[in-house]
Amino acid sequence: MSEPTARLASDERWGITVPLSGVPLAEHPARYAELADLGYTDLWSAEATGTDGVVPLALGAAERRLRLGTAILPAFTRGPALLAQTAATLSAAAEGRFVLGLGTSSDVIVQNWNSIPFERPYQRMLDTVRFLRRALAGEKITETYPSFTVKGFRLGVVPADPVPLLVAALRPRMLGLAGREADGAILNWLSPDDCDRVIPYVREHNPGAEIAVRIFVLVNDDPAAARQLLRRQVAAYLTVPVYRAFHEWLGRGPVLSGLWDAWAAGDRAGALRAIPDEVVDELCVHGSLEECRAGIRRYVEHGVTTPVIALLNDGPDLSKLLAGLAPQTGG
Repeated sequence: MSEPTARLASDERWGITVPLSGVPLAEHPARYAELADLGYTDLWSAEATGTDGVVPLALGAAERRLRLGTAILPAFTRGPALLAQTAATLSAAAEGRFVLGLGTSSDVIVQNWNSIPFERPYQRMLDTVRFLRRALAGEKITETYPSFTVKGFRLGVVPADPVPLLVAALRPRMLGLAGREADGAILNWLSPDDCDRVIPYVREHNPGAEIAVRIFVLVNDDPAAARQLLRRQVAAYLTVPVYRAFHEWLGRGPVLSGLWDAWAAGDRAGALRAIPDEVVDELCVHGSLEECRAGIRRYVEHGVTTPVIALLNDGPDLSKLLAGLAPQTGG
């Protein structure tokens, strides 16, 4: 990688999604040190069909310049006690530099892949956050919550400091939960301008809430080629019912109706063609390194405290791209 760039201000964060595409997991600890040299502050993992959300972070626990976060672990696929154990273990390994991001996930992941009923997701999230607050504080818990029951559990390794809890949220009800019950929210698939509408639902209850956003980034100087690649990402997410409802609420129903109609008819190619350029440009960051870094910075200007880059590039130029996207004072 290139020489380290200038540091962020002390209160700013600049995250990257891990694991890095095309990099073997065994090589990640060395890469994490390089990312810290470049000025990145956070590593954030996901959990869908690739790696789990824990191991890639654990590989970075020894790098004391980096904070670790999950975006997200599903609230359904680990039992309440195991979630508490996972959070406490990662917090201990990282000496307190760990944030637990939780989400309801989807019926596909929870029910179709893990054979767990996907029922009352809002209630499950509320109960999970309330249970974790008590469990991570070392309480012995015997309680029947509306969505699960815990009998006689006490955490054996209690974190020295509270573990921050963030909730993945899209629309007002869950956004409000993130503000009232957790320490902030994790957002996804929205534009910087959308943040002006979404974030107040969290900050109404918690003015100091952390707002993390995963931002899909493709470094590519050819706008047409970039959009063609990014349309596949847009279609994969925005055809999921919860994301469709989110964008209908945001007001994109009319411009995305072609996507949804073609998708429902089984016309995948037609669905991709129906996604307008402006929607791709609003929801994804693409262009030169300088344009991408500026695009990420726009989210910060609209109230995001923790931008998390999800870099879609891979290959031999990965190191150069990570260096080019690294935070720079005044970037």
